[in-house]
Amino acid sequence: LALLALVVFIAIEAVRRLLAPQPVAGGAVLAIAFVGLVVNLTSAWMLARAGASLNARSALLHVLSDLLGSVAAIIAGAVIVFTGWTPIDPILSLAVSLLILRTTWRLLAQSAGVLMEGVPAHLSYEEIGRALARVPGIAAIHDLHVWHMTSDRAALSAHVLIREPSEWPQTLAAAQRLLAERFGIEHVTLQPDWHTPAPGKRVIPVTPVSTEDKPHLH
Repeated sequence: LALLALVVFIAIEAVRRLLAPQPVAGGAVLAIAFVGLVVNLTSAWMLARAGASLNARSALLHVLSDLLGSVAAIIAGAVIVFTGWTPIDPILSLAVSLLILRTTWRLLAQSAGVLMEGVPAHLSYEEIGRALARVPGIAAIHDLHVWHMTSDRAALSAHVLIREPSEWPQTLAAAQRLLAERFGIEHVTLQPDWHTPAPGKRVIPVTPVSTEDKPHLH
């Protein structure tokens, strides 16, 4: 939200300066922008090594927005020093604000997905369900749910119709290993069922259609 407010402020100021041009000291702009560029490059390098969490990415986005501002200021300062054309400053400010807006919007959408416990964009119900249904000992999957826990962690729950109750510990271990290794899901809750689910349940059964026992979705 702070970045959105910053984008609005930059855009308003840029439009105001386009409509009412003001003198700009190109040399001073260049000097300050170079200092800012060095500081922001250092900060961006440190944050890039901090991980891929939503908080780290948000902080990195703040720094990158400052970095873009420094680059734009260097270009604007150079143009003003060599040509005296001052409108370049607000024009580049508008361009930077649009770039920041695009990136900020994507980050906000991802944050909303985490807060609303939405399905991670990189995961597919169909793919996860079919993979689980192929685990030895599993006859079908129903009531499958996948949601965000944090920006980089997902959780899963499902009801599992099993073939042999006595083999459930081994079946559970195989399913957990599959979810962790293939989909990166480590927070898993699987409820074993020994009876066919009630009508209307979304079931992913295993039906032997070939020698490989490939499942299909009903």
